[in-house]
Amino acid sequence: MMSDNSFGVMFRVTTWGESHGPTIGCVVDGTPPGIKLSEQDLQVWLDKRKPGTSRFVTQRREPDRVSILSGVFNGKTTGTPISLVIHNEDARGKDYTAIKDKFRPGHADYTYWRKYGIRDYRGGGRSSARETAMRVAAGAIARKILGQKIKIRGAIIQIGDDKISRNNWKWNQREKNSFWCPDKIAAERWEIDLEKIRKSGSSIGAIIEIVASGVPEGMGAPIYGKLDVDLAAAIMGINAVKGVEIGAGFSAAQLSGEENADEIRIKNGKIEFLSNHAGGVLGGISTGQELILRFVVKPTSSILLPRRTVDKSGRNTTIVTKGRHDPCVGIRAVPIGEAMVACVLADHMIRHRGQCG
Repeated sequence: MMSDNSFGVMFRVTTWGESHGPTIGCVVDGTPPGIKLSEQDLQVWLDKRKPGTSRFVTQRREPDRVSILSGVFNGKTTGTPISLVIHNEDARGKDYTAIKDKFRPGHADYTYWRKYGIRDYRGGGRSSARETAMRVAAGAIARKILGQKIKIRGAIIQIGDDKISRNNWKWNQREKNSFWCPDKIAAERWEIDLEKIRKSGSSIGAIIEIVASGVPEGMGAPIYGKLDVDLAAAIMGINAVKGVEIGAGFSAAQLSGEENADEIRIKNGKIEFLSNHAGGVLGGISTGQELILRFVVKPTSSILLPRRTVDKSGRNTTIVTKGRHDPCVGIRAVPIGEAMVACVLADHMIRHRGQCG
């Protein structure tokens, strides 16, 4: 039995399905009753993640049409488990027949085989990022719970070693290019560079920043229920993610104590922080500031260039992975990262209400 297919405490998401199986789906439990919810409410977010939206992502043609099977009646949530399903309409498992006994370097093929003794070569089966469509659908439900006051937005801030200029940051630029990039000039550079990488058959990594504004004070708990711990775990659970930082993150090591400390003042009768090196979390509890995190996505493991590997029989060999793959998985990781942050915040909002009212 494969365990650990769920995350969350009160708002709990369980996903199922494989990359080239007939369907993928999830069960979302813990949604409060009486929330207006339709398939279109979910579809608008799924369309931001779906494949085939530009030449810089996989050309697999999946409409990702979601169906609500339970938990909604007369357009409102009932408080019971919400079951969602998406049919895989462009699965081509045969594309992987040539590598069915080989392990892709940098991919989970080998470790899955060693753990479970089964090699699902159809795009990696359960280890494929195809499953993340259901996390985006769950994230859409989470956003409904959070309401309109909490806004969650993500952007790519670096591809390879090419960073954006924060002086050029404009949120409305994100959907005007193929990269969720807030810097128009950087996006123009990336288009040229990524086209070269795509044509060469290689891939490249990226860094994504997620900003959640409107998050109230008090979400999270000390020690074992820390908001930042759950956020980091949720983001690390996304395929190809290799690191997460919150606020100043690793650069905090370069700051002095007085530089790192976010000073506090009273302004117009309200608490005001003069900086946000903490990223909106102190002691595992939200401060009411913007919640800021960044995560690193490695280059796609499925590439057209030959790599040395071994096969199931223990023989040395080489591998070339043909098929339809993202030259930069960081692009579609943006809406996935937003969804995971939404799910964690919804879970903590419900938990906070349960303890503190």
